[in-house]
Amino acid sequence: MKLIITDLLELPFQVEGEYRVIQPREPIASCVGCFGCWIKTPGRCVLPDSYRDTGILMGKTKQLLIVSRCCYGCVSPFVKAVQDRAISYVHPDFILREGRMHHKRRYQNRIAISAWFYGEDVTEAEKETARNLIQANNENYGGRVAEVLFFDTPEQMGGMTL
Repeated sequence: MKLIITDLLELPFQVEGEYRVIQPREPIASCVGCFGCWIKTPGRCVLPDSYRDTGILMGKTKQLLIVSRCCYGCVSPFVKAVQDRAISYVHPDFILREGRMHHKRRYQNRIAISAWFYGEDVTEAEKETARNLIQANNENYGGRVAEVLFFDTPEQMGGMTL
């Protein structure tokens, strides 16, 4: 399965095969750092909204696509909130991987992460920050970065296929 996390209400590109989309169709509760997703309901957020199973969905995916407005080299507030709510994808314990401290993996899948950022006048420094952010997320997830692309507008993604 492919998982798409986006701040767009409509996808401007084609998706082949089985996929799920997480997008801002309703308000998202902010992670409160309660550790409930790690202790009380492992893998599932305890906050009762439609985003609570994001960590479980990530555990079932082979390909993750983040489509987000580039905000100072980071993802948009909505996408960041979804990522925060998906912290249950990893285990609360830490391990050393390639000499660096990371969360222990909860699931056995290896996610290929792609990020398609959009925004006019995104600077080279912001692009570098965004690439580093996606790489850091990838290292914690124990996956691999497939691609990080930048577009001026979401409509420019129209020729893309996932």
